[in-house]
Amino acid sequence: MFDPHRLLGLNFDEVVQSYTARDTMLYALGLGLGRDPLDALELRYVYEAELMALPTMAVVFGHPGPWGADPALGIDNPRVLHAAMEVILSRPLPAAGTLRARERVVAFVDKGQVKGALMVTERHIADDASGEPLAVLRSTAMLRGNGGSGVVVGSMAAPHVMPVRAPDDTAQLATLPGQALLYRLSGDYNPLHADPALALSVGFDRPILHGLCTFGMAIASLIRTWCGGDARQLWRMAVRWTAPVMPGETLRVESWRDGQQLSFRVFVPDRGVKVIDHGVAEFF
Repeated sequence: MFDPHRLLGLNFDEVVQSYTARDTMLYALGLGLGRDPLDALELRYVYEAELMALPTMAVVFGHPGPWGADPALGIDNPRVLHAAMEVILSRPLPAAGTLRARERVVAFVDKGQVKGALMVTERHIADDASGEPLAVLRSTAMLRGNGGSGVVVGSMAAPHVMPVRAPDDTAQLATLPGQALLYRLSGDYNPLHADPALALSVGFDRPILHGLCTFGMAIASLIRTWCGGDARQLWRMAVRWTAPVMPGETLRVESWRDGQQLSFRVFVPDRGVKVIDHGVAEFF
């Protein structure tokens, strides 16, 4: 039986993870970088010479495994969707290294039997050798099949307030039909992004693209537009997802700059659907 208080009391083991330049390049390729092998702004993320890590790569570090699929927890796991993500970096990510991470559930907000419930997890990531903090991840999941308990512990962060003027920049990003199959090789093996039958069983006509892939693509676009292709300039990034992306669709990223802060949102123009809203990124 599902018990929100049990989630809040979970004690996760510490995770130690090593990653190499190959992993860093594979992550960038999974976001669609490197399609033009002569593009110097993207080559630095997919070629080992002077390799740089994208800041959103932090989302694939230190995950405690598919704990939500444990039947004892009662989570309707196939129906779980990412709702929001925040990445806070203490310094730019190294292109290779060994990390130590620990996760915990920090909030649970029931939204009713129809809407489901929101669960917030927080992951602290540090360099394994020095103990120096590297990143904090705050992830909000929508448990679509676990609403109605009435339990509210903690709260959700207020959404970033979007500018009311026209965007300062607009960029088009094409996704590949097989992009979810490539992105999942960085560690997110949720079958919702690969298994057509499973996707159909939970209401999608085909496997959807990882929300974290859409997030990474949007941030990579902002880095190109506003940072001259230098990922080391951003330290905080946050989004709320509003709809899924189907692999093969084209995205439109709208962005604004106000001092050291970027605001952004993402659409799928062909469907007239907003897929990311209340996006914010901040410069070091």
